[in-house]
Amino acid sequence: MIETFSLGDHVAMRKAHACGGNEWEIIRSGADIKLRCCKCGHVVMLDRCDFLRSAKKILDAHKEPADD
Repeated sequence: MIETFSLGDHVAMRKAHACGGNEWEIIRSGADIKLRCCKCGHVVMLDRCDFLRSAKKILDAHKEPADD
């Protein structure tokens, strides 16, 4: 179970998508979490509690560009 996440992070979920992909990108965060499958591009929305329960780990954390 993950504790913190942000927009643009790639996460691994417990169950694979029907296309066979297991990597998802977080594209919206709030009361609901919107995810896009990195393999086929399908978009789903999950309740925050459901997302936190089914997310295994963050694969690639999105880094904000530095303002200089």
